[in-house]
Amino acid sequence: MNFVSNTLHRTVRWPKCRLKHVASINDEVLSKTTDPDWELEYVDISNVSNKGRIAGIQRYSFERAPSRARRIVRDGDIIVSTVRTYLKAVARIKDPPDNMIVSTGFAVVRPGQDLDHNFASYALQSEDFIEQVVAESQGISYPAITSERLGCIPVSLPPREKQPAIADYLDRETARIDELVAEKEKMLALLEEKRNALITRAVTRGLDPKATMKDSGVAWLGGFPNTWTQERAKVLFSVRDERSEDGTEELLTVSHLTGVTPRAGKDVFMFKAESQEGYKKCYPGDFVVNTLWAWMGAMGIVREPGIVSPDYHVYVTGPRYLPDYFDYLCRSGPFVAEVNRHSKGVWSSRLRLYPEVFFNIRLPVPPPEEQRAIVEALNTELSEARELETALKQSINLLTERRTALITAAVTGQIDVVGAN
Repeated sequence: MNFVSNTLHRTVRWPKCRLKHVASINDEVLSKTTDPDWELEYVDISNVSNKGRIAGIQRYSFERAPSRARRIVRDGDIIVSTVRTYLKAVARIKDPPDNMIVSTGFAVVRPGQDLDHNFASYALQSEDFIEQVVAESQGISYPAITSERLGCIPVSLPPREKQPAIADYLDRETARIDELVAEKEKMLALLEEKRNALITRAVTRGLDPKATMKDSGVAWLGGFPNTWTQERAKVLFSVRDERSEDGTEELLTVSHLTGVTPRAGKDVFMFKAESQEGYKKCYPGDFVVNTLWAWMGAMGIVREPGIVSPDYHVYVTGPRYLPDYFDYLCRSGPFVAEVNRHSKGVWSSRLRLYPEVFFNIRLPVPPPEEQRAIVEALNTELSEARELETALKQSINLLTERRTALITAAVTGQIDVVGAN
């Protein structure tokens, strides 16, 4: 679908000026003497998507709020992440409650009289602006930019009277794209729900709906086929702790979405140490747990040899377990819930799964031939769903890219959206 078919392409772009000449930055902060019982609604960088949406706002008393909860925002402000700038977290503030406070990890940009608030929010989301923010940032794991340097970055500046029309056009066109993306994301969610139900049923109940069931004696499993047994993980796995001498092996990453995959295939920013010397080796069939994110299901079976972070845990899969069967089991909903129950930590987001804890988890053990049958059945059943999932994700990526390109073209003057209204 061509979202710019009714626009006129221009050969001359709008002029630019430094952001600080048309907006102020970080005008207001909370006083240290604020009433400690005063309640605030806090926006952190993790609450802002790269599409400019704010979600998951948390409520705190001032006394218990994070120390970075200090910046005051007003209607029409735009917040721009100045730390972890690769996240491209930029959002317009619309009708905020009087107690909304944002992290000091944001720069709060307040447009002046020469810059329309709505237009400014799109200008600060444009590729031209965001790419320069990222390029000007310093640091490896947490790249950051100062508010002073942010203010020196040029921003597109059409005539003031044209800016509202450009913003109105982008409101309409991005809403259309967002609606399409939302529909496809809903389809993805339904596919995932169906996939999870299918996997859970197969790995905990088997394939035969008429099989005679018995009590497994394990709360998270309930009943399972009477031909199955259950064992503690320590009977089925052992720890592998082999270290890389030079760190030149393929670096693998472990995600709750994709399991164990080569890091080189990831298209998102991920911190990478200067040297992988001393990283843990793993081999096909091994089971790897991302200790920090096990509570989300970040674990899986290794498909190709490589190395993983020394903070991860690597296990050798014993002869009684088919690795492919366990790969399905270990990221199923009931198993992840059981991992959460056993993991240690003060907060849910800080739970850790250590070997002594994992080894105490009781696991279902179908006969070897049944494990193979379950894997074959799931591979067949899920192949068509995977193709549809891939197509939907590709479509979402294309729409997202088109959305970004449209914003950039409109705010820089590459297309005449005023003439198209």
